[in-house]
Amino acid sequence: MEVCHIADILESPAAGRLRHFVQTHERAWQSAAPDFEQYERELHEQLMALEREMIAAELARYDVSAEQIEVAGVVYHPVLTTPETYLSAAGLVRVERHLYRPAGRNTKSMCPLELRAGIVAGYWTPRAARQGAFVMAHLTASEAAALFDELGALRPSRSSLDRLPRELSAQWEVHRQAWEAALREQETVAREAAVVALSVDGVMVAMKAQAERRAAKRAEPGKHASGPAGHREVGCGTLSLYDPEGERLQTMRYARMPESKKVTLQQQILAETQAICALRPDLRRVHLADGAEGNWQLLAEVETALGLSAETWIEIVDFYHACDHLKNGCDAIWGESTPRSQAEFLRLKTLLKEEDGGADRILRSFKHHASRARGNRQRHIQTELTYFRKQRARMDYADYQRQHLPIGSGVVEAACKTLVTQRLKGSGMAWSPAGGQAILTWRSLIQSHRWKRAWTLLSAAFRQPVHEVSSSHSEHTLVELTPQTQRLISSKPVAQYAALPLAV
Repeated sequence: MEVCHIADILESPAAGRLRHFVQTHERAWQSAAPDFEQYERELHEQLMALEREMIAAELARYDVSAEQIEVAGVVYHPVLTTPETYLSAAGLVRVERHLYRPAGRNTKSMCPLELRAGIVAGYWTPRAARQGAFVMAHLTASEAAALFDELGALRPSRSSLDRLPRELSAQWEVHRQAWEAALREQETVAREAAVVALSVDGVMVAMKAQAERRAAKRAEPGKHASGPAGHREVGCGTLSLYDPEGERLQTMRYARMPESKKVTLQQQILAETQAICALRPDLRRVHLADGAEGNWQLLAEVETALGLSAETWIEIVDFYHACDHLKNGCDAIWGESTPRSQAEFLRLKTLLKEEDGGADRILRSFKHHASRARGNRQRHIQTELTYFRKQRARMDYADYQRQHLPIGSGVVEAACKTLVTQRLKGSGMAWSPAGGQAILTWRSLIQSHRWKRAWTLLSAAFRQPVHEVSSSHSEHTLVELTPQTQRLISSKPVAQYAALPLAV
């Protein structure tokens, strides 16, 4: 039976056209060398046509023809057949498939073919959906459509590409905690790891609903507030492993759309840290952040939930943020960007980083100059003096470096840039929470090197077992597959079709 199926494909119209193309090309060499670029393009088109025929034939084998079927405990009855078009990695394919409907009024039809094959959103084959989601994690819908068109295989529309990440993300969020735990269970901690650094930061992103409200307000008569349409902070978190010499070994990245107190991000960081410490309780834990009190509070709550020894963790304020405040203080004392200010900044920066008690010397210097200054100058110096006083306990950089501990939060700042800014802050962009998270989830998984394993979990959720029910309701035949029944729906008029039966 399998041999006959393969033989039929090899005798298909697309296979015949491919043979004709090869033979014609061979004859063309008898007169002159043909255009190689044109040959590449035409060969690709012929191969894609053959692939589409093979995929259509294979999809048809997932169809079900039975008097009754059962899915997720619900019995369905056939409502004839209808053709449907699906987008595969080779392009559009059209397949006749059976539709089924449960008893009762206003019930929705269900397609066993889509459940068994794992069709995504009633349109994408699994491989096409994976490719579309991966590209959408990096590009806008317009850019992604242009890229696929240039590659010359699947050619999804902009609107289909725009919907795909949200369809996938909705499924991911339902199972997120379990699937993230499953990903962590497959990983180990490098033997040479000595330190795990936890960092939190954020980046402001335009939100669609707030932008619409601001636009409506601006349309009203009278005076209006200036500034960008409503922005809120996207939270970013990283966990990085370092070896005893301070070299970074691995980084896990997370990003969540705006949420009160970054609750979900905090849960993710806690779960990740718990998994790492369960494998390696000997690791030192470093909290790295800028001076924002909310970030320190979030990390402190993670530490409390861990319940591990306080002696194995330490807080370090990002050295480069400290330097920004140092530069502001120098400019307030000696004049903005003057030669004296620049020279003093370089001197004090070296003290802060390399000498024990460097932060104390800066505090004494700022305190001295603040006492002698007046007006705005004094207020600016006092602001930076207050910052150094609050962060003093996190600024023993010379000692941290002797212990080969990380002193910069550049990893989480880079995450803010690469996870969020590069993709969500394009010209004119504004996001809904669901739309933005759909992009951030895939970018986080890709940058954490978890994409392939995550897709295995996600794609399985679009497959569902289908059982053939005997007329006596006493026997069931199991066909492999998993969830997504009511979403894969159709209520189109149908025509007769002799489908392949369920394999028993």
